[in-house]
Amino acid sequence: MTKVEVRNMDNEVVGAVDVGGDILNSEVKPALIHEVVVMQLACRRAGTHSTKTKGKVSGGGRKPWKQKGSGRARSGSSRSPLWRGGGIIFGPLPRDYSYTMPKKKVKAALKSVLSSKYADDRVCVIDAFDIKDGKTKEAVAVMKKFGVNRGALFIVDNFDDNDKAFRAFRNLPYVNFLHVAGLNVYDVVNAHKIFILKNCLPQIEKVLLTAGGKTA
Repeated sequence: MTKVEVRNMDNEVVGAVDVGGDILNSEVKPALIHEVVVMQLACRRAGTHSTKTKGKVSGGGRKPWKQKGSGRARSGSSRSPLWRGGGIIFGPLPRDYSYTMPKKKVKAALKSVLSSKYADDRVCVIDAFDIKDGKTKEAVAVMKKFGVNRGALFIVDNFDDNDKAFRAFRNLPYVNFLHVAGLNVYDVVNAHKIFILKNCLPQIEKVLLTAGGKTA
């Protein structure tokens, strides 16, 4: 159990909350974090690259010249990989790069990276995600109060385009939003400062502290 301060959008402490288990105080395992990040990046690859082999390149149906007597090396097709405009030998073809890892390892990596960020004072729990007028200048002011000007990640429980706070922050290029159901190692690693909405903590605990919880 870890007691974490809860702050408002003015960076003022308004309370505290207990985060169960070892979500924020587990052992940091860089190798495991790297392994999960590599898996996530592999799963994101489109795999649509494609090249043509000798049999798929158009043309080249006729033998360029007779087999003997020309003084040139024998050749059977102008689409040979040895020729300009010919096929590609062992070129990339469409494939699926995705693979899976044991859920326990993914959860352990997520707890590890959250613990690392928390130890570096880069995790902040906020009581409510709200902005008075929904203006971008208000969002900029909030970021200045937290001393953040890059890599801000807000973990929220819902996305609402009509929400004033969402409209205010979405114009900032260094601010990203992530639904709590999609919490993952890659996005946490890339974030400089992580803001977790207090309402999201129960769902995070449910996923990371139960055997059958779903991981992104």
